[in-house]
Amino acid sequence: MDLQALARAVGQRIAPGAPAEAGWWLPVSLLVAAVVVTAPPLWRLTRPAVTIVHELGHAFVGILVGRRFTGFVVSSDMSGHAVTVGPRRGIGRVLTLWAGYPAPAILGVSLVQLALRGWAGAALFAALVVLVVSLLFTRSVHTVLAVLAAAAATGALWWWGSPWLVTSLTLAAGAFLLLGAWRHLGAVLSSRRRTEDPAHLAQVTGAPAMLWSLSFMLVIGACTVWAGAALSALLP
Repeated sequence: MDLQALARAVGQRIAPGAPAEAGWWLPVSLLVAAVVVTAPPLWRLTRPAVTIVHELGHAFVGILVGRRFTGFVVSSDMSGHAVTVGPRRGIGRVLTLWAGYPAPAILGVSLVQLALRGWAGAALFAALVVLVVSLLFTRSVHTVLAVLAAAAATGALWWWGSPWLVTSLTLAAGAFLLLGAWRHLGAVLSSRRRTEDPAHLAQVTGAPAMLWSLSFMLVIGACTVWAGAALSALLP
């Protein structure tokens, strides 16, 4: 395939399609996401995707507020951490610390909205680009493997999937990230470890960790309501 043909093929795959229509595929996509999040073997396999989004959320906001992103790690126990360099205190540090837990929900509702509006192909292409670039900032073998697996799955779906399959699985991925955000939040609410983001935010700001957890809950809840409103108009 020459460059011109490749450019045409890429353009066809990122061009917007028709908005999604109601049908059986919508509840099935949502059911798939729910099963993946609640079934322990499937959750263990797919949870790194939520952790990757969490850590890249720290990185993205850190870069926006002027901090220098140097790398991130996804550990074998599915925890992770991102490293940004900058002032130890101040609003930039607070926003960077805060961004991790809301990130999967924000990306999740974005994928839901884009899938329903016919932009699933463009959304997957953008996600693939971010994952490939993020490989430059991985800092462990396990992290490289986790990001490569996510990139391979995203790229295969984007390149070889039919328009219907791309839309269905993009919607399912968005729902998965939303549900995964709630599951991650539940884990942090039941944990008192000082290594968790709410504890770090409490140390930096003096505000109670529970206040920061509540802020995560409000954002994830708002994303869930927004996604639910968009889906309710199409669900049979």
